Amino acid sequence: MPFANSERLPRVRRSTTSEDHQTNSWLALLDRLLACSDRMHQRAGLRAIADDPHLLADLGLTREEVIEQANMPFWR
Repeated sequence: MPFANSERLPRVRRSTTSEDHQTNSWLALLDRLLACSDRMHQRAGLRAIADDPHLLADLGLTREEVIEQANMPFWR
């Protein structure tokens, strides 16, 4: 057996800290997708209130500002 005498093998031990771990790329992608989804829903909500002058006055926005924001692409 090539490794029968394990006393001669160096033992490498590393502490496990958050710096040693890579970010899970699937979780990062999921976070980005959820953020895009939230933006789409918020912009749809803005579009829905664009013709209500009372709600626009409560928000302090003009109809043009709301339409401009609602028409932005979801990735911005």
